[in-house]
Amino acid sequence: MPSTAEVMIETVKAAGVKRVYGLPGDSLNAFTDALRKDGTLEWVHVRHEEVAALAAAAEAHLTDEVAVVAASCGPGNLHLINGLYDAQRSRVPVVAIASHIPSSEIGSGYFQETHPQQLFQECSVYCEMAGTPEQLPRILEIAFRTAVAERGVAVVVVPSDVMLAEASGRRPPSTIQASRAVVVPAHTDLLRAVALLDAAERVTILAGAGCAGAHGELVGVAEVLKAPIVHTMRGKEYVEHDNPYDVGMTGLLGFSSGYRAMEACDVLLMLGTDFPYPQFFPEHAAVIQVDVRGAQLGKRTPIDLGLVGDVGETLRVLTPLLDPRSDDGHLMKMLAHYARSRKELDELAGPGGDGPLHPQYVARTVSEMAGADAVFTCDVGTPVIWAARYLEMNGQRSIVGSFTHGTMANALGHAIGAQAAYPGRQVVALCGDGGLSMLLGDLITLVQQELPVKIVVLNNASLAFVELEMKAAGIVNFGTGLTNPSFAAIARAMGMHGERVDQPNRLPHAISEAFEAPGPAVVEVMVARQELAIPPTVTASQAKGFTLYALRTVLSGRGDEVVDLARTNVFGRRRDR
Repeated sequence: MPSTAEVMIETVKAAGVKRVYGLPGDSLNAFTDALRKDGTLEWVHVRHEEVAALAAAAEAHLTDEVAVVAASCGPGNLHLINGLYDAQRSRVPVVAIASHIPSSEIGSGYFQETHPQQLFQECSVYCEMAGTPEQLPRILEIAFRTAVAERGVAVVVVPSDVMLAEASGRRPPSTIQASRAVVVPAHTDLLRAVALLDAAERVTILAGAGCAGAHGELVGVAEVLKAPIVHTMRGKEYVEHDNPYDVGMTGLLGFSSGYRAMEACDVLLMLGTDFPYPQFFPEHAAVIQVDVRGAQLGKRTPIDLGLVGDVGETLRVLTPLLDPRSDDGHLMKMLAHYARSRKELDELAGPGGDGPLHPQYVARTVSEMAGADAVFTCDVGTPVIWAARYLEMNGQRSIVGSFTHGTMANALGHAIGAQAAYPGRQVVALCGDGGLSMLLGDLITLVQQELPVKIVVLNNASLAFVELEMKAAGIVNFGTGLTNPSFAAIARAMGMHGERVDQPNRLPHAISEAFEAPGPAVVEVMVARQELAIPPTVTASQAKGFTLYALRTVLSGRGDEVVDLARTNVFGRRRDR
């Protein structure tokens, strides 16, 4: 009779899973041994369980299918949590197998004992413990179905002795496939939306990740409404490409044209977005929001009409009901603003003179040289700013990041999952020095698993985004400096291609060599520490904060920072031109 762990492997395969990310441990031995005996599932062995969870999240995002991660009891489970939070908040289907201490020891304060059902409760849509062999097959199958149906994390807690036991009450695992429902608002609600939109003079669309698969419908409604389209970071890969109505992003990562397009409208049409920053919403516009999850309606800003529906299906029904608009004054004005903003951003992405490179130039060079179907991952912090502004989407490329949870050190883990799922696609991770050093041990995973990920690390010897936040609040930078190793030398010591770039004229060749290298590669780029990333609107408090920062920095005896800030962002820019 097979073991319960062997039945678990059968269930995992029935869900269409191709690989499991994880780290072995004694309480997980029955599972990994069953996986070894089966021989058809890939075991992606990482060095930290958080990376395993991030990798699974990236695979689920890119494939739109459930991914699996496994960890041993106690500390192994705890290491999973941050990566599972990222998956949960990104709304991707992941099943986590969390092994537990022996059943007989639960509640005794045993070695490595935790309470995993409580630990994972907040970062999951389903979390249950299988206390007997009879329970496990059914609970695991429910976990898969729940993760797929609710697009989130499902956790199955299994004591080690339950995995080792003979399967009891066994039934053949069912095939688990996603089943999609067509959700469209009621006709009366659609007519209310039509009335608001037809009466408007200036409509702007805010499009998010819910527009995935609805690019044609999105462009079609923009044409009818003569509406500029502002996209969110999570919506970038689905909205930006082949879109004559796109006017860029708003929010902390965006730039002025997206902000102005929303500020100037009298009706804002929100499509599949959970954009979280209320200060960037228009103050005097009517708001219509479309989301397949009714609980999201009105969550971020007051709305005049909420429609529960899939974006694509809703627009297919809504657009023919609208009166085509002939006045394109609002659209043309915003497109002109976007052209000016884009030109200014591109001017900032020049190679510059000698010395530390501008990170904008690095991101633009990566975008220009990357493959047509490349997958980009980017660390939270300044790398995500440059990714938002300079990585160009084309309908084939993808971008993965911790755009909702906002964890540091995500880019490497996400890249591991992306490359494991798509070995034939180029995967490029845009890492910060703080992020890469946080989970540096998993750089060796690229070598061990033969994953040809290309790492571009921006080395500015600081937590640069935190420094920007301090400056905006009028706080003298403190505790943000980093004493970094040579990441390129570490890469070479691990057996991969590694090169450090400290002069702009060397960058294109270094990127080209890394991209052409047969295995993983690291390009370490020494970038300017004091590079400013100005949001699309600067509040009076932020302006005051920068003034206070300059004054307090001088008074603290660190006036060289202010000089360096000016040199990088003012005088350096003049030389660039």
